Amino acid sequence: MRVLAADWVVPVEGPPIRDGAVAISDGRIAAVATAAELGEGERFPDSVILPGFVNAHSHLEYAVYAGFGDGLPFGPWLMLHVERKRQLGIEEMEAIARLGALECLRSGITTVGDASFTGAAATACAELGLRAVIYLEVFGADGTGLETWFEPNRARVEEAFSTRVRLGVSPHAPYSCSLDLYRACGELGLPVATHLAESEAETEWLRTGSGPWRAFSDLLVEPPGTTGIRALAEAGLLGSHVIAAHCVQADAEEIALLAAMDVAVAHCPRSNALLGCGVAPLAALREAGVRVCIATDSPASTPSFDMFEEMRAAIAGARARERRPDALTAAEALELATLGGARALGLEHETGSIAPGKQADITVLSLADSPFLPWEDPVTATVLGGSPDRVLATLVSGETRFRRGGETWLELIDAARSARSRLLSHAAQTS
Repeated sequence: MRVLAADWVVPVEGPPIRDGAVAISDGRIAAVATAAELGEGERFPDSVILPGFVNAHSHLEYAVYAGFGDGLPFGPWLMLHVERKRQLGIEEMEAIARLGALECLRSGITTVGDASFTGAAATACAELGLRAVIYLEVFGADGTGLETWFEPNRARVEEAFSTRVRLGVSPHAPYSCSLDLYRACGELGLPVATHLAESEAETEWLRTGSGPWRAFSDLLVEPPGTTGIRALAEAGLLGSHVIAAHCVQADAEEIALLAAMDVAVAHCPRSNALLGCGVAPLAALREAGVRVCIATDSPASTPSFDMFEEMRAAIAGARARERRPDALTAAEALELATLGGARALGLEHETGSIAPGKQADITVLSLADSPFLPWEDPVTATVLGGSPDRVLATLVSGETRFRRGGETWLELIDAARSARSRLLSHAAQTS
């Protein structure tokens, strides 16, 4: 029996426990109580023990893409990344994905829902111990996209899938996948991830076939004449097995459709803001009963896999949009980044909170030398004062997968940076 103890335990499902402790046995949480009841075990002073973050929308294979195309409109930015990633081989993609998995663990993330272009994220998560649903991406105008994209990548990374690393499918978006391809993906019986209602230009193209995206029309599918959410809903292609990233442009009717069909939504506020897409209607989504979570997207559009910054961005965005300081509280943001993500991925019975019987997916965060000590509220201190640099340890199924001051991972980091150098070299040659 392993026992972790700290100034506070924040279970998420239940009130914080002062001088709390968590007992772990066979990879699962055996008990949650005070340290006096369970024993000190491994003591972390000036710290809080919380559930590992569940990052339900990521792209680990873009971990070294930070800053590429910054300031470009959404369409040209997207095409830049499509062009650049074509320059990499599978070994380089795997090197980048390993760094992405490591950065998640360093940030206190224990589970990802990853949209994977090549499947490299599956092997990376399996090797580094990250829990994951890997949604293999598909693209195209008909059902043959499964043969072209899904089947080859699934076969190549088949050995990576297990009870911890699970398989899903990701028809990329309604502008890059036809309804026939969405239907074929749904018929696989797998979890589905997609991108919906991210930008105004995308919505204009889908509705009218006009606007700035006409310049990329040869790379897009025929517009359905309505929004992506409406088109998928009318075709009966939405349901509880679907998680949709972004939904920035969703209107009241579309929000009602998402709620009625129990579609989960991954809210990525930093990505949406930095790409100039806007601020998603988080309050309206939550009020409608949509299963919302907070997720980071990738460093291609967001600087990092930092869930602390993402929570703070979600709070700032929600309060600014609604003009109310209670539009999203610190406690609500923490729940969306942990249990909310687990619910979005259908893993709420396994992870997302600290409760007996669940997997021991745990983050230990130090607030030493921060403005938040002495403690007033550990949840507010965690959300407003936390950062990856303050993460002391990250456990998945009770195993320490990251420890501050432990393994340096220099070889892994060098391999990923070499891949970034290759991308930059190609960009210099073509500029």
